[in-house]
Amino acid sequence: MSALPMSRPAPADPTLDLEMEIRRLKKERDAVVLAHYYQESEIQDLADFVGDSLELARRGTLATEQVIAFAGVHFMAETSKILTPEKTVVVPDLEAGCSLADGCPAPLFGEWLRKYPGHTVVSYINCSAGVKALSDVIVTSSSAEVILRQIPDPVVFAPDRNLAAWLEKKLNRKFVVWPGTCVVHETFSEKKLIDLMTRHPEAEVIAHPECEERILRHAAVVASTSGLLKHVATSPKTAFIVVTEEGILHQMRRAAPKKTLIPAPPDADCACNICPHMKRNTLEKLYLCLRDLAPVLEVPEDVRVKAKRSIDRMLEMTAGLLLSPAGSRS
Repeated sequence: MSALPMSRPAPADPTLDLEMEIRRLKKERDAVVLAHYYQESEIQDLADFVGDSLELARRGTLATEQVIAFAGVHFMAETSKILTPEKTVVVPDLEAGCSLADGCPAPLFGEWLRKYPGHTVVSYINCSAGVKALSDVIVTSSSAEVILRQIPDPVVFAPDRNLAAWLEKKLNRKFVVWPGTCVVHETFSEKKLIDLMTRHPEAEVIAHPECEERILRHAAVVASTSGLLKHVATSPKTAFIVVTEEGILHQMRRAAPKKTLIPAPPDADCACNICPHMKRNTLEKLYLCLRDLAPVLEVPEDVRVKAKRSIDRMLEMTAGLLLSPAGSRS
C-alpha cells in the first residue's frame, strides 16, 4: 500500500457540524462513503454503504461517484483501488492498519513461498495488495470453504492461522499455513465466555472464524461478519453472545432491535475486543479526507494487475454467492 505524500492537514473548525459538513462534501466531491461494520456507530450512520471488506469493494465498483472515501483499514481501501483504478480512493487515517496484513509483509511472504513450489496460494482478503499479487486466489471468511472445495492439495493458506485451522477441520485437510492472527479475535477469554454462557443459558454463542479453536468449540454458529449479522436478524433465537469485534453490534441492533446482544469479553481487563486500527477513523478525519481529498491511496500498476487476477478468480469461483443486502445506501 502507498499513498501520495501530504503535509499534516489543517484541523477542522471546532464550530462545524461535522455530520452536516460530511453530507455536503459527499455531494460536492462526488464521493461515496464506504464504512466497515467495525467503525464507530456515527461513521456507520453517515456512510452510503456499510458492510464487510469484500462487500464494500464490490459496492465501490457499482457506485457512480468518482471518489471513494473508505472508512476501514488499509487493505480494504487497497482492494477498492485494485478493482476501481479509475477512481480516487481516500482514507481518513493512513495509520489504520491490520495486524493480519501487517504481520505478512509481501517480501517475506514471497521468500517463504519459495519453499513450497507447486502449491496453490490461497490468501485471506485481510492481506496487503503485495500479498494478493503473490496469490493464486483470494478468499473471504464466507467464501473460503466454497473456494477450497474447488482446489486440490497441496495448498498454502495465508495469513490467518485460526481461519486456516477452522477450514482444515471442516474440510478434513491440512494446509501449509502462514502463522498470522488478528489482534482482536485472538484476545477473547474462554473462561469468561463460559461464565457468560452459564449466566445466560438462553443465549446462543456466535463467533467469527478468526477466533481461536478454544473459543469456536463453544459456538453454535461460526460465520463471517455479514453471516453473523444475517443470523441474528433471521434466527428465531432472541439472545446471542457475540464473539467478534464490538462494532458489528450497532448493525445487529438496527437489524434486530428486540433481541439481546451480549459482547464476549477479552482475556484482559481492557477494551481489547475493539479494533484499535478501525477506531483510528473519526468523524473529523472523515471530514478532513473529504475536504482535502487526501490522503489519496495508490497501488502500483504492476502490483494492482497481479492482485486483481487473484480477486477476479475468487469472484469467478463464487459466482453463485449473492452480494449480501445488509450493507445498503443510507
